[in-house]
Amino acid sequence: MLDPRDGRPGDFEAAARTLGAHDHSIRRLFSAVIGKGIHDPIVWGREFQVPRRLTAMIRAPLPRLVLERSVVSPVDGFEKLVFHTQDELAVETVLIPLHKPGAVSVCLSCQVGCPVACSFCATGRMSQWRNLETWEILDQFIHAREVVRSQQRRVTGAVFMGMGEPLLASVKPQVLAAASLLSYPYGGQIASKAITISTVGIVPQIDEYTAEGHKFRLAISLGAATDAKRAWLVPVAARWSIAEVMAAARRHALARRCRVMLSYVCISGVNVSEDDARALGELIGETPVRLDLIDVTDPTGRFRPPASEELRAFRDALTRYVGQPVVRRYSGGADILAACGTLAGSE
Repeated sequence: MLDPRDGRPGDFEAAARTLGAHDHSIRRLFSAVIGKGIHDPIVWGREFQVPRRLTAMIRAPLPRLVLERSVVSPVDGFEKLVFHTQDELAVETVLIPLHKPGAVSVCLSCQVGCPVACSFCATGRMSQWRNLETWEILDQFIHAREVVRSQQRRVTGAVFMGMGEPLLASVKPQVLAAASLLSYPYGGQIASKAITISTVGIVPQIDEYTAEGHKFRLAISLGAATDAKRAWLVPVAARWSIAEVMAAARRHALARRCRVMLSYVCISGVNVSEDDARALGELIGETPVRLDLIDVTDPTGRFRPPASEELRAFRDALTRYVGQPVVRRYSGGADILAACGTLAGSE
């Protein structure tokens, strides 16, 4: 049996065509299931004129995540959606209000928990983890879009920055399939350039992603500019030096002819000194980048964000040593544990 939410659009189209389905019928089905979020085969036929011979090929009813609750921050309007899977595991998704009135970006999770286990991240401290299926990633988006529409707003972007590491070899196919369906004209209808896939810096997968020529934006999280600090903050970094990660970022920037997005979690007394800024400048060199600074959010209190004076001095040093665009990226929803590094099924 087929499921239009598993695999990329072309995979489903090819499989459906071998069973006698026509292109226009396949597109109507994508429009119904992903574009409109309708999971009832009766409605597919009645309202979208999807022929019965095609709906008969679909496993029905389609499985879904269960939306248990939503929590809205009274501070900044970020909203966290708390789901559970069919095997009763917790998944969290965040609705990010954008500067343009009514526009929202959806922060999606690709795993339950995360095996990368960054020392400052609550997701990595979860006791259980597994990869999410393509349909589970997409269903987060479909639920989120329903919530946003009920608020008279609209989803204009998606970021794979929630629970999990999107470029792990075991979950990368599901992430890219979901991103493809989100950008499909008869699917999620989100522009490719408005979809961002984030990674802690898995070099072989970055190079593979670059070679595949995807149009989605790539964000690489550095954590630190030296191998010693990075290995402590991001344990997976021990497999590839920071120089190797930056070389892969450079190859991506040159292949795409764009600035590569570098994320840098700022931790007081750890990675925001003048020496850290100098090391970043030497690491980046002439590679065209945009450096996003993100305050760490650690509910345990072990890691603290830099005070305003400490951060100001760091940014001044970055201006001297890096000399490329530096942006302070706001990580909202800290009060409801929706900020970067706080998603852990705690609700």
